[in-house]
Amino acid sequence: MSTAVALILLLAVVAYAVFGGADFGAGLWDLTAGGAEKGERPRRIIEHSIGPVWEANHVWLIFIFVVLWTSFPQAYASITLTLFVPLTIAALGIVLRGASFAFRKVVVTTRTRRIFGGAFAISSVLVPYCMGAIAGGIASGRVPAGGRAGDPWDSWVNPTSVLSGVLAVAAVAYLSAVYLVWDARRLDDNDMADYFRRRAVLAAAAAALIVVVSIFVLRADARYLFDGLTSRALPPVILSAICGIGVFLLLVRGAARGARILAVAAVASVVVGWGVAQWPYLLPESLTVSAAASTSGTLVAVLIVVGLAAVLVIPAFVLLYVLDQKGLLPEEGVTDTAP
Repeated sequence: MSTAVALILLLAVVAYAVFGGADFGAGLWDLTAGGAEKGERPRRIIEHSIGPVWEANHVWLIFIFVVLWTSFPQAYASITLTLFVPLTIAALGIVLRGASFAFRKVVVTTRTRRIFGGAFAISSVLVPYCMGAIAGGIASGRVPAGGRAGDPWDSWVNPTSVLSGVLAVAAVAYLSAVYLVWDARRLDDNDMADYFRRRAVLAAAAAALIVVVSIFVLRADARYLFDGLTSRALPPVILSAICGIGVFLLLVRGAARGARILAVAAVASVVVGWGVAQWPYLLPESLTVSAAASTSGTLVAVLIVVGLAAVLVIPAFVLLYVLDQKGLLPEEGVTDTAP
């Protein structure tokens, strides 16, 4: 049962990376769009794309924390006690990001819109970096077992964490740009589709360069993860590379069809590869999944609740995304009315 719950947890991380990650990446492109006049068109596409779904996408993060806390309490205690600094920064960034995104659409003055827009964009970069740094700290074995606290700084300020944080920012930027190409074409804005296509190519090249650098960093700083990625996790790593090359070629040729699916597969394969490379440890090389698991009664309850959620919640998510893609959801914000 512990293996089944761990697999559910990994799938939830994949879902958050694919859906929530696209939101964070959109914030990066918002940050680099330029001034109020120059950046008006790309920001309009970004707001139209993420406005109806940005709150729902972060349900996956709540699900991850609840399942981890309930099913693997010892690992949860060690992670939160050790990595409380980046976790706190990420939590504050998520709150600030959401509030700024909502308020920017209803304020009047340009100066106030810039303040809220800057907070939204900066938080969109800071949060995925912290998430990547947390993953790097765990994967490199800097979180001790036994519900004990490790070093609060070295655990996330180290070569693997820095690399993972930068890779997370590049990956969500790449994923978001691919999504935005599709959304711009759906809105019949070919200029913006080409605008985001160029940025998707740039983000893909940056992510590929970071992956090459990671080979040397992980070999020196996270040996267990490196050995796993080059052995049992090699199939998802190869799949990610193939999908990434496919997206790159499609984008260079200006063909959008199929790019979204391949981009999702590329990012999802990276996350799956990380999980497989770490197996059977939750905290390499000190705490295995089976040793960290709660009692069988608790795990059974978690599996039942997850089954109910799959029946009741996932169809609602599917309906939300389908309606959004068909343009049947209202714009978020306050509609102007005549005096």
